[in-house]
Amino acid sequence: MHGLFRWSSKWWPGTILLVVFWAIAAWTSTAPMESDLAARSTSALKDTVLDKTRIEVSGRDVSFAADAFSEDGRRSAVAAVEATAGVRLVNDETRLVPEAKPFVWSAERDVARVTLAGSAPLPASKAGLLDAARAALGGVEVVDQMQLSRGAPPRFDNAAALLIDQIGKLKDGKIAISDGKVSLSGMARDLGGREAIAAALKNLPDGFSVAANDIKAPPYIFQAYKDPVAVTLTLTGYVPDNNVHAAIAAAAGRKFFSEKVVDNLKASIGAPAGFAGAVVPALGALSRLSTGTLVVTDREIKLSGDSLYDAAVPQIRAGLARDFPQGWHVAADISVKPAAAPVDPTVCQQLFSELLAKGQIRFVSGRATLDPDSAGLLDRLIETALRCPTAEIEIAGHTDADGDDAFNRALSEKRAQAVADYLVKAGLPANRFTATGYGSSQPVASNDTDEGKAQNRRIDFMVK
Repeated sequence: MHGLFRWSSKWWPGTILLVVFWAIAAWTSTAPMESDLAARSTSALKDTVLDKTRIEVSGRDVSFAADAFSEDGRRSAVAAVEATAGVRLVNDETRLVPEAKPFVWSAERDVARVTLAGSAPLPASKAGLLDAARAALGGVEVVDQMQLSRGAPPRFDNAAALLIDQIGKLKDGKIAISDGKVSLSGMARDLGGREAIAAALKNLPDGFSVAANDIKAPPYIFQAYKDPVAVTLTLTGYVPDNNVHAAIAAAAGRKFFSEKVVDNLKASIGAPAGFAGAVVPALGALSRLSTGTLVVTDREIKLSGDSLYDAAVPQIRAGLARDFPQGWHVAADISVKPAAAPVDPTVCQQLFSELLAKGQIRFVSGRATLDPDSAGLLDRLIETALRCPTAEIEIAGHTDADGDDAFNRALSEKRAQAVADYLVKAGLPANRFTATGYGSSQPVASNDTDEGKAQNRRIDFMVK
């Protein structure tokens, strides 16, 4: 008995050691096998489209979890794992990605960022939309709040990519898809942006349509600033096209006889109806101010500045109320420039001569009707006449040599009288002015050229 016990006690430690060796051998052979099965199962899924894929292997049994985007895709993925060599049993934990009803996707822009939200049908779609947004928006931050969902309408990716291109044209706003319906709201970044977006929407894929397009255009702004110190008229903002641009620039050159016109205008679509018909008379009102600013915003006109004399204020206001297209709104904030110091008749004559050397008083061809383009020059002449209150002034009319002498003399006198009447209307005493017509008898240039004839058709101021 004691011998048997002694033999058993010697055998037992050896058995334990064998068990340990067996366990180590089993573990070292099972771990590589499980790793290999996991790798082969994963490889079997390379051609499937899944999300949140997870594979765990225990021995030869595989636990397979994933989100699939269709029932066929889910079954195909499970079958691929089951068919993997060495796999004995697949614990199927796959499920379908939730279906979105309706399928909604959106891109929203604010001052700092663009947020993509709603649903995307596939991981590749989601990644593609993010890449497209970053490419279209430069350095603007793109925030991803998209969820993967089933139920996207056919050609969703094409529609969303087209709309991503439009978000770059917005200053702020939102573009959304709900099933096949597209809605847009917000403010375009640039003039013409609203029209460009509307044109692009015509290329939406079949099955998509615009349910609402509430994109607004930014204000259509035209500005003009008259600076008496720099002696400039600066034009900024927008005009409808090159023809209107040229017409406005030409009108400015006629109305502002001494100022240098600084033209910074740009052509852009989106101008309100009647734009040129409103801007041109508004420039005429600005020309009558000593200093002033004209702002045209859509169909609203704001004029501010200082007139050259008291009587000009109601005249300018009356002209603003009369000369604009229907539907336009005009606001005038006009004060009167402080009166300049009086001067003696010699200085007065010098000031008249300087003004008339810079610009000519114009009339309707063949008539004694004053051209409205001369209003700015006439107001400057009135301001000068107010500075020499005791001087008597001859207003002399002259013509070129074309036509009958008697007719020319009569026309020149009528034109001189029209100028005198304009000055009297401003509040100057009528007895200070004498209107005389000299016809073509006192030319200052040759009548053989059009340029010379233009110089001879003139009004002179002579201080007595």
